Amino acid sequence: MLELYNTMSREKEIFRPKSSPVRMFTCGPSIYSAPHVGNYRTFIWEDVLQRYLEYLGHDVKRVINLTDVEDKAIEEAMGRGMPVGELTGGNAERFVDEAGRLRIKLPEPIPRASTSVDQAVYLIGRLLEKGYAYRHEGDIFFDPLKFKGFGKLFRLDMSKWPSAKKRFKLDTYPGRRWNLGDFILWHACGDDDVVCWDTEIGRGRPSWNIQDPAMISENLGYSLDIFCGGIDNIYRHHDYNIAVMESVSGEELAHYWLHGEHVLVGGKKMSKSLRNIVYPGDMIDRGFSWEQIRFYLLSKHYRKKLNLDLEAASAQGARLNSMREMVSDLVSRGSHGQTRQKEAVAGLIDSLKVSFEKSMNSDLDAPSAVAGLFDAIRRLHDIHKSGGIGEEDACMIEDRLRKADSVLQFLF
Repeated sequence: MLELYNTMSREKEIFRPKSSPVRMFTCGPSIYSAPHVGNYRTFIWEDVLQRYLEYLGHDVKRVINLTDVEDKAIEEAMGRGMPVGELTGGNAERFVDEAGRLRIKLPEPIPRASTSVDQAVYLIGRLLEKGYAYRHEGDIFFDPLKFKGFGKLFRLDMSKWPSAKKRFKLDTYPGRRWNLGDFILWHACGDDDVVCWDTEIGRGRPSWNIQDPAMISENLGYSLDIFCGGIDNIYRHHDYNIAVMESVSGEELAHYWLHGEHVLVGGKKMSKSLRNIVYPGDMIDRGFSWEQIRFYLLSKHYRKKLNLDLEAASAQGARLNSMREMVSDLVSRGSHGQTRQKEAVAGLIDSLKVSFEKSMNSDLDAPSAVAGLFDAIRRLHDIHKSGGIGEEDACMIEDRLRKADSVLQFLF
């Protein structure tokens, strides 16, 4: 049975969905800039999760979102002297194109913060009515002290919460730290603001803290099976989502919470300030294929940091090429004799399924799953080179490998 490491419980748990289809939300990119390799690592393991759930027979209803009206997008567009929509539209197109090349299956439609403003206004209205939110100088804030269990995902020690009232107005703050105070839900518009909506709660725009809840509730409802994202979201953002959604609905937002680790460059997190951001196009320019990039980003377990090393990536690329060549030989038509070493071949064919599922059922251990496949493929290929695999067994090998590749997406 599939076991997933649940950030909420800090334990591996057997996956038991509430109902069918499985409802799954995966945090998408903030499209003030183009997604980088670290972002795509997250999107790839989330894609593998969806594909493996489907491999196991589950129907999956997944939403991935685009954040297009937060502070950073507005500041970036103003700095470039261009409309926000032009900036974010170009980055959205790039994301969809690159995701396709990386064989990431994107759900449709993909909601944007700018398309869910009415729902954000509705949620804020409910929070105002219930007393969780309040107005201050035109803006609207959420008071975490009003929500019982605030910070439960992070396991925040609320005894250290300051007694003095503090308010945090930015959509995001740098670093892994907590803002010990009230967080913003609605930015009131001034005369110089370029991104505004006239709504029943006033003229303004939704903050990042209400945007995900709006897109989730509008497209998936108020109670999910799985909520995914990067490790940074354990700080503030996902607990903000929980507080907002559960304050409105009274229901558990999600039972399973999955978080993936960073891609590092030189041992440090990618950032503009360090000028160490690597984009997929940078790796393509160095001779990597899109399949090799996907393979490399799955070469370490999603909950472990991956230090980007081009030599290691090149070695992984060569390993993938070797696997693909052996697979091509094994499944090619007209190149098979009679199966010899029947017990050995049958055992190896069985391992293509058994070993793969055993690894994937252990919290999506894709590296171990690939290692098991590689070993079986190599041993089968050795037998095949001597003409020792018959046509019927070759067809069975292809069937097993294509099923595994329906999840992994780099063998064929």
